[in-house]
Amino acid sequence: AVQVFSAAGFRKGSLRDVAALTGLSQAGLLHHFPTKVSLLMAVLEWRDQDTLSRMGVPLPVGTDVLRSLVREVEHNSRTPALVELHVIMSAEATSPDHPAHAYFVRRYTAVRELLADCFEYAADRGEVRPGLDAAAAASLVTALMDGLQIQWLLDREGVDMANALRSYLQTLLAVDL
Repeated sequence: AVQVFSAAGFRKGSLRDVAALTGLSQAGLLHHFPTKVSLLMAVLEWRDQDTLSRMGVPLPVGTDVLRSLVREVEHNSRTPALVELHVIMSAEATSPDHPAHAYFVRRYTAVRELLADCFEYAADRGEVRPGLDAAAAASLVTALMDGLQIQWLLDREGVDMANALRSYLQTLLAVDL
């Protein structure tokens, strides 16, 4: 499903293609995922859980969140299908009638809240530059990551997502990342 949705998007990706890649019949696939939407949601939730598992339990706080974020971007550079999946699905889901629209609204809200909390926690410890607006920084970091993913997909040799993210984050911090 990751391969199909990352290559063709949700609307053009077919259950038949997913079934063929998995070696299942379409009926066999539908036994596990009764609809294409349920399969998409399972893929998106799997991707999020996979990311969270690499970050650790409990989730890190403060600048440790930022360090984990850079490591996750490094991981993403080794898993292009997941980057393609995120870019295509998040773009498609901007349409209010897309089945993943509400998921992405919730996801982006949660990511911005996590990052804002991270910056506020770090600010309380004197680890960010004075006057940093935590909510604005969270939105900018989220936008930077998405933009870097698109640039990287277009030029994998010329764009180093993790280094660019690390460099930007360092401009916000009063401590070394």
